[in-house]
Amino acid sequence: MTHHLSFKDHTKAVLLLGLPLAGSHLAQFSVNVVDVIMMGWYGVDELAAVVLAGTVYFLVFLMGGGFANAVMPMVAEAASAGDITQARRAARMGLWVVTGYCILVLPLFLLAEPILQALGQKPELAMLAAQYLVIMGFQLFPAMWIMVLKGFLSAVEHARAILLLTIATAALNAALNYVLIFGHFGAPELGIKGCALASLIANLIGFAAMMVYAMWPKDLRPYAIFARIWRPDWPAIWSVFSLGLPIGLTMLAEVGLFSAAGFMFGWIGVQDLAAHGIALQIASATFLFHLGLSNAATVRAGRAVGTGDRQGLRDGALAVTVLSVALSVLAAVVFITTPEPFVGLFLDPDDPERDAIILIGAGLLMLAGVFQIVDAGQVIAMGLLRGIKDTKVPMLIAAFSYWGVGLPASYVLGFPMGLGGAGIWWGLVIGLAVAAVLMSWRFWGVKLREERAVQV
Repeated sequence: MTHHLSFKDHTKAVLLLGLPLAGSHLAQFSVNVVDVIMMGWYGVDELAAVVLAGTVYFLVFLMGGGFANAVMPMVAEAASAGDITQARRAARMGLWVVTGYCILVLPLFLLAEPILQALGQKPELAMLAAQYLVIMGFQLFPAMWIMVLKGFLSAVEHARAILLLTIATAALNAALNYVLIFGHFGAPELGIKGCALASLIANLIGFAAMMVYAMWPKDLRPYAIFARIWRPDWPAIWSVFSLGLPIGLTMLAEVGLFSAAGFMFGWIGVQDLAAHGIALQIASATFLFHLGLSNAATVRAGRAVGTGDRQGLRDGALAVTVLSVALSVLAAVVFITTPEPFVGLFLDPDDPERDAIILIGAGLLMLAGVFQIVDAGQVIAMGLLRGIKDTKVPMLIAAFSYWGVGLPASYVLGFPMGLGGAGIWWGLVIGLAVAAVLMSWRFWGVKLREERAVQV
């Protein structure tokens, strides 16, 4: 007879896995935060360029991350069922799939300047952003490989190692940024190019360290995910691709909404774009806690499916949802009550544009307190759906919510209705709210009922 965990036990299991994963997301995210902060110290034009380039980079990064994220539920389900061979196949061919993806999208980075100009960005801003993106196109390779290894290690519940290795990589990136952007310790002053080069070097070293760890612990050695890695396994490649493509497109739909918002802010002005970037960085930092819980939900749901524990699937889902709701309410209170000090951290105290950017950014961060709640709701539901390998319908829900509702709302509220940046962000809130409701209904109202029907 299956032993069912209590709600407290489920909560503890989610936290033990989710908090280190959230910490690793924060450490990885800090790479971009450090880029934004140091470029803000370097100059407002460079800050705006990194914000613009960052929206483009993460649009591509998270689309490829769909294939890496497919590895997580596949390995979790196989490992819980004792199928080491299948777990190895998923992880190994995940590396193949993301490598192919990086090769496919590299020309977009190499041709960034004319593409950005064609999208209506100012020539000077497009030129600076392209200097960053050309280097980041090559940085995408080790970044994607790290994502796959994180998915594998998460699924086998080695979250603490992920956290420590990611922190070390982020610290190395910060040190290299300091040296290469400003030209300290005899290094050339490379400005925005130095920022991208630091990320490339740090990620190459971080991948090498994570690869060594994946082969080191005794319990991981049987997986041997790098054994005969040069040999293609076409069925496994197709499994990763077919599960990961809807995940990637779902992520693309959401991140594309935020990227489109960034382009709209570029139409308003440099100060507004910089303020948008800063407010989004702060809001994203707290969102990463929910992303860590979402990853834990994916792993726990995948393991429940692998062992046939239907009640455990429901109870674990309830535990992670309650945790996420509590965290989102706390973050909302902080954003609404004290926005200015957080925005000010990203700007040089002597910058003449500092006060204007803080004023704009503080208003946006107060709005972030509202969409923090609905954003958390949609990412948790999405993580649960991925854990049971339900990705195609969530992809359609995301496309409708973000592009059919959120993007038009942002444009109409921001420009025809004259609300400016605040209107653009209210559009984001509306799109995320629709996604949260529909994703939650898909899991709780449809999939869990199907699971109960199967059990009966």
